[in-house]
Amino acid sequence: MSTHRPIPWNTPPGEPPLVLAPMEGVTDLTFRRLVRGVGGCSMTVTEFVAGAALAGGHRIAMRAVAFDPDEHPIAIQVFGRDPDLLAEGARTAVELGADVVDLNMGCPSKKVCAHSGGSALMKEPELARRIVAAIRRVVTVPFTVKMRSGWDAEHRNAPEIARMCQEEGADGLTVHWRTRTDGYGGVRDLSTIGRVVERVTVPVLANGDVDETNAVTTLAETGATGLMIGRGAIQDPWVFHRVRRALRGQPPLVIDDADRERVLLDYYRVVRATFESDRGALGRMKKIARYFQDVPELRQRILHSETPEEAEERVRDFFAARRLSQADPGASPRPDRSPAPAPR
Repeated sequence: MSTHRPIPWNTPPGEPPLVLAPMEGVTDLTFRRLVRGVGGCSMTVTEFVAGAALAGGHRIAMRAVAFDPDEHPIAIQVFGRDPDLLAEGARTAVELGADVVDLNMGCPSKKVCAHSGGSALMKEPELARRIVAAIRRVVTVPFTVKMRSGWDAEHRNAPEIARMCQEEGADGLTVHWRTRTDGYGGVRDLSTIGRVVERVTVPVLANGDVDETNAVTTLAETGATGLMIGRGAIQDPWVFHRVRRALRGQPPLVIDDADRERVLLDYYRVVRATFESDRGALGRMKKIARYFQDVPELRQRILHSETPEEAEERVRDFFAARRLSQADPGASPRPDRSPAPAPR
């Protein structure tokens, strides 16, 4: 009988799990609240945190892994290269109430890789084995590993690393089709994920530029159990609903302006209440402006706002003008109260 623990995804019966990917500087508590409020996600994952910092109870680390009492299932992701410190960090994650502990072997950050963490571990399979074994020994909840397809195109060793992780007790895997040297570019190639699925029996999530246009083919081509979505959620918090509808063969989701305005302004209010400084709040408000890629004029006005109040006012003005023009197509749009940004 398998000793692997089932992963507690919150997923409709018979449907694949859709998981929010961990993203540094993005998937903090406020952003995860936004995604959860919109709905459709099977599990959220915190930003990655150094195992040593988490074990030591460092303030920044503890803040990074904070989650709401009703935010379940939740995974806490740890990174590093010291097996003992990572094990202690993983133990702390369990004590904090994590439903899943995830090991980061996929981060392409130069800073993380320079210290042999993240995707750099794929170049040291024996060290990676010791880390996985050490974490498995101490955690009592499901334990997963997130990785890239390899370090570079010539070393796509995810199938071998994945098999090793399973042998050492990992309960699930996530594989990004990119290599570390691809960064955020590269040519889409799902074949390595498919080879991982063939080599293991634990669940595998496919990761990398997943949206409603390719979700069906990604699952079909890889044989993966489910999907992990990262940057697509920044660009569109409804992406999980969109993907699920695509998998069901349903018509595309239509979001009206009222929902868009409500969700964005609610998020902004939470950001302003959470960040200690206006500068920090404004920076996060501008980051989520990517959500308006299909409305470039509003996106630019948010990006050129100088205060949180100005960003909120520009959102209200934009949607008020849209309502006016829809009610009376011949009416003049309500002017933005702030001057347009100067050309650069």
